[in-house]
Amino acid sequence: MPRIQIALPTDWVFETTLPVRIGDINYGGHMGNDAVLRLAHEARLQCLKHYGYSELDIEGCGLIMADAAVVYKAEAFHGDALRFEVGFADFNKYGCDIVYLATRADTGQEVARIKTGIVFFDYGARKVARMPEAFARRFAPPTTAATEQGTAS
Repeated sequence: MPRIQIALPTDWVFETTLPVRIGDINYGGHMGNDAVLRLAHEARLQCLKHYGYSELDIEGCGLIMADAAVVYKAEAFHGDALRFEVGFADFNKYGCDIVYLATRADTGQEVARIKTGIVFFDYGARKVARMPEAFARRFAPPTTAATEQGTAS
């Protein structure tokens, strides 16, 4: 089976630095695989908040995670500070991917690449919703945003 590849976006829209806490360490003495997704979740929440959004309110829609993938590049240890860069990719009419690059804040060494596929969701109706136009205009590449909005009718 081929290894997962996560392409990095050309533009990062947000970055934050997060500490590796003792609860993030597994029996191998390094950051556990579950901790990587927790830290990516925190980076996603901070990114959304930076733009005036939350996971339950992005231009009137919520979001849910449809899938996730992680490619590990190096170990991280308790006390390390990880820089998370956040960007968006692979837009469609119902969602997109959020891509994260985790590097050591002190050396720049790549620790992990993470991708979470998100789908917009109407929590009141309990169904998938179209991507809000304002979100697409803000984050999608110009050709993608124009294409998606042209098919939105």
